[in-house]
Amino acid sequence: MAPSGLSAIAIIMSFSSQRASNFSEKKGGRTVGRQYQSVFIMLLLSLVMVGGIGSRLAYLQLIQGERNRELAEDNRILLLPRRPARGNIRDRNGKILVDSRLSHSVSIWPIALPKQDDKRAEVISRLAQILDVPVEEINKRLAQSSYNLNKSVPIARGVNSAQTTAIAEYDQMLPGVRVEAEAVRNYPRGDLAAHVLGYTGELSDEELKAREDEDYRLGDVIGKMGLEAALESTLRGQWGGQQVEVDSSGRVIRVIGEKPSISGQDVQVTLDLELQQAAEKALGNHIGAIVAIDPRNGAVRAMVSRPTFDPNIFSTRITQAQWDQFTQNGYPLVNRAMRAYAPASTFKIVTTAAGIESGKFSPDVVLPTYAFLNIGGIQFWDWNNAGFGPLGFRGAMAMSSDTFFYQVGRSVGEKSLQTWMRNFGLGQHTGIELEEEEDVGLVPDEQWKREVLDEPWYLGDTINASIGQGNVLSTPLQVAVMFAAVANGGDLVTPHLVMDDEDKKQWRKSVGMQAVTIKVLQDGLREVITDGTGGALNDPALPPISGKSGTAEAPPGENHTWFGAYGPSDKPEIVIVAFGEHSGGGGGSFAAPMVKQMLDQYFGVKKEEEPTAVTP
Repeated sequence: MAPSGLSAIAIIMSFSSQRASNFSEKKGGRTVGRQYQSVFIMLLLSLVMVGGIGSRLAYLQLIQGERNRELAEDNRILLLPRRPARGNIRDRNGKILVDSRLSHSVSIWPIALPKQDDKRAEVISRLAQILDVPVEEINKRLAQSSYNLNKSVPIARGVNSAQTTAIAEYDQMLPGVRVEAEAVRNYPRGDLAAHVLGYTGELSDEELKAREDEDYRLGDVIGKMGLEAALESTLRGQWGGQQVEVDSSGRVIRVIGEKPSISGQDVQVTLDLELQQAAEKALGNHIGAIVAIDPRNGAVRAMVSRPTFDPNIFSTRITQAQWDQFTQNGYPLVNRAMRAYAPASTFKIVTTAAGIESGKFSPDVVLPTYAFLNIGGIQFWDWNNAGFGPLGFRGAMAMSSDTFFYQVGRSVGEKSLQTWMRNFGLGQHTGIELEEEEDVGLVPDEQWKREVLDEPWYLGDTINASIGQGNVLSTPLQVAVMFAAVANGGDLVTPHLVMDDEDKKQWRKSVGMQAVTIKVLQDGLREVITDGTGGALNDPALPPISGKSGTAEAPPGENHTWFGAYGPSDKPEIVIVAFGEHSGGGGGSFAAPMVKQMLDQYFGVKKEEEPTAVTP
């Protein structure tokens, strides 16, 4: 590296001093010619100084000139970022389910904050008081941004009119504080389909770090659950902003350029608003879930879970107290439509398929039924504690005879049952877009039992599994897919929520059942309604309906209850599964009426109005 101007001067002075000393020694201490020497030294010093300064200027201008110009430009040219509006979500008929509304946010430009620590602290304290935000939180945000002078730091979103007015009134006392209009997420129908639609919220510190390479910023908003999360890249949009020139105080002098933000894409989903509303009303305040799908292609027409929540509360800042109160309400963020439970007698569809497809039972077999079967010294009772006499598959399905299916399960064995569980989609993801929130359920086998329970597989495990009890677990959505495979003639469908090129995609694959097995299942599920436990749906106002009840023991609480149905029986269009968590009662008495309400809505059954009493 070349010496600087000052370094060169020091070297020359040292050299000149040494020459002068030598000259004096040679002349015996006389000063002859010293005036010439001084002139020479001063001239030499001047030349060195001019040369040093010139070389420094050349270095700054020619070598580092571009970088210095960029630094100067950065100090007076700023980018005002503008967050894009997220795309809307509409139902299958184009009705708005999610959109955006105008709100205001508050941010700080560090460049415009007072330079003195006490003055800066005063601004932050006053702003914290107006926004009701802890001073520590504002300082933390500023520290996270590393006090980058060129970027605004978001402090609060969803600021109310009183707060924006207060900030405007104290404008001169809040340098660097800016109020900006923004679009925030809006759920105009409140908690309707909340678990499907999901909600949005600000990035956490961990999420921001993980998404730094995706152009996410401090204070940015992302989908946290449901379709908002699953379709984040589609709904998000692209940032825009204004490039402005500012003075030393951070005041905008002029707008240099503008890059419009690009709104996220709208998404149309398979939900039917009216059917979704019917499902919400049918489930009421009961803990549980209802799922409705199209058995022809798996399109989800309705999905509801209780307890629920209003996604709007997450669109702006939520306090710790609000969050604590929210989470005390029975885990409202859990989507019970995709949570696994014992499927109870709805599972007898699987046992029937395993029995006939194994070749061990003919489609027309008749077996005696009993009050109980004694297996390995344990009594396995029928649900009515009496049995039903001789039954075939169809009658056993209608009466939901446990001892009939115990015999089938014992004969075919656990491996055959496990194979047909998987064929019907149990123990695996269904393919729905909300996969990260979906339980896969459980297809128990000997390996699982040894690893988890440290026990071998017993015959009693097979007996329990044959009626959907024991360790078998499936979700309401999986049960709906199972019913759809019977309704559509033997195909496993992929449930889905997005209508993107729906007609061009392949949503079905064969379960692998023979036609005779499918016929037995379809006949049996129809008899459930006409002669069995599903009489609540045997309504002449409805087209022929097929279905199956289920009541699962769920200690230490009340029973879980199920009812699955599809219709019309001869040409199915809709599958509906209702589930009650610890509801008590039976599937035919508790869950079937919920399914009936939805079928009435779907098929347009008009209810007769009760006559109005006339006061004499």
